[in-house]
Amino acid sequence: MQILQQAISISELKELAQNTFGDMIKCVADVKRGLLAVDADLHADLERLLLEDGSAQEDLWGFNLWVEEEGEDFIEFDSLINIRSWQGNPSRGVENPEVQKVIKSIVDKFITI
Repeated sequence: MQILQQAISISELKELAQNTFGDMIKCVADVKRGLLAVDADLHADLERLLLEDGSAQEDLWGFNLWVEEEGEDFIEFDSLINIRSWQGNPSRGVENPEVQKVIKSIVDKFITI
């Protein structure tokens, strides 16, 4: 479990995925600070790591990266930590396309081919 400090390659991401699910890795992005936490059994653990690092709850969004996939299938916006009706997101997905766009840009910043 870590907050990435620099970009890693897709092959390094695949190695991290072997610690948990093999073909998928759980992630949480801080859309305000531009941070990415990876490599835990639960999104909630990554959320806690970022909160302890100074992130605000409303800026944290959970998702999965499928390390053997490409394009739209690479990112899956699905996490229990995303359920927050008070923020206009009543589902496990990330319903706001602008938030999805920010998450994708953070992933692009930290995960290289």
